[in-house]
Amino acid sequence: MSGLAGKRALVTGGGRGIGRAVALDLARAGVAVAVASRTAAERDAVRAEVEALGVTAAAVPCDVSRVDDVREMFRLARAALGRVDILVNGAGVAPSAPLVKTPDDMWHAALQTNLSGAFYCLREALPEMAQRGWGRAINVASIAGKTGNPYIAAYSASKHGLLGLTKVAALEMAEHGVTVNAVCPGYVDTPMTDAGVARMAEKTGRPAAEIRKRIEDMSPQKRLVSSEEVSALVLFLCGDAARGITGQALSIDGGTVV
Repeated sequence: MSGLAGKRALVTGGGRGIGRAVALDLARAGVAVAVASRTAAERDAVRAEVEALGVTAAAVPCDVSRVDDVREMFRLARAALGRVDILVNGAGVAPSAPLVKTPDDMWHAALQTNLSGAFYCLREALPEMAQRGWGRAINVASIAGKTGNPYIAAYSASKHGLLGLTKVAALEMAEHGVTVNAVCPGYVDTPMTDAGVARMAEKTGRPAAEIRKRIEDMSPQKRLVSSEEVSALVLFLCGDAARGITGQALSIDGGTVV
């Protein structure tokens, strides 16, 4: 991946799923990586995997819904890496409930983590990227930010907001050598999806395998996307070949939203 060796990245939600895959792919491209998440065991494990690939790594605690946590995360990441050239906003939550039964705490948690968390991180990262004349910010959004589905009001609203945030940030940074994009996966084969399947099985009494098959059948390809597929798109957006792509929301969903 041309132009990435020697860069430094901060990946939120880096302890598992898409974030872990992104951290490892960046490391394979020669990028030093700070892995941020709320769960110490997960971020420490990914840090060790990154270090095993021969680049500098750091494990940084953070709950991105808390602005003070985000400021401290950036302080620790810069102390470990020197700077942040690439930001991947991968931290997220995916609650579900009928709109009229969505409690206040669920609504606010989704918006704070999925939208405000990305905002806090962009606000910290973009000035130094612009000052150096190079930077990449990638927001892990969702096809739920492009369309609607029942029972995910809080999640869908947060992801729609994230796409708007992506467009504004991209335009403000366009003259400074910084690109800002979003990737929009469909259902991905991750622990988050596993947890969602388990919740639906518990609520409906249906077998988890049946629910998973119904989710797979929602895609024209009849499968879940892998974390590695999403990570490959993120890695492309970080590279020199994608320098003309900014403000975009790129779907990776097997043709679910066309």
